[in-house]
Amino acid sequence: MQKLLVATGNAHKTEEIRAMLGAGYEVTDLKSHPELPKVDETGTTFLENATLKAVEISREVPGLILSDDSGLEVDALGGAPGVYSARYAGEDGNDEANNAKLLTELADVEERRARFRCVMVLAENGETLAHFDGAVEGRIITERLGDGGFGYDPLFVPEGHEQSFAELGDEVKNTLSHRARAMEKVCRWLADRNS
Repeated sequence: MQKLLVATGNAHKTEEIRAMLGAGYEVTDLKSHPELPKVDETGTTFLENATLKAVEISREVPGLILSDDSGLEVDALGGAPGVYSARYAGEDGNDEANNAKLLTELADVEERRARFRCVMVLAENGETLAHFDGAVEGRIITERLGDGGFGYDPLFVPEGHEQSFAELGDEVKNTLSHRARAMEKVCRWLADRNS
């Protein structure tokens, strides 16, 4: 079984990635390596941040490292919250505060087109092996709907659907999300590498 460390402390991301990779991979994350230093996400793009995390962690841990930087881009807000999605309201990872701020920012806005964007980087031994991206278009609704998912999932309705990601559930979300689209490319790359 091949080992792959996801350079995140976000259990939701790890579970999504584990489910998408399937059997054949032992997937762990940074929670299994509390001794590792926190990597500051100082990049101004998803690719820069994902690369920083993957390369830095791959210098400390042998084997394949997969990092992901992702977020929500709202057209009416000039692409915000973007790379600051997790800390949009100032508190890292506070989903409720981030959602509340987004709803306030869009209170008088009719055009609510948005997308989730994800960039993933694979690294090993301090070197980038490849990077992958994925996006899903949709819109921001005016109130939170659903109990599933995390982050902005209760406010985001993907194109072609009437329910939020939080209502659609993991099984549906994992087939059409930005992370799923990036992971499809990761899986193809890994399959080619292992063949």
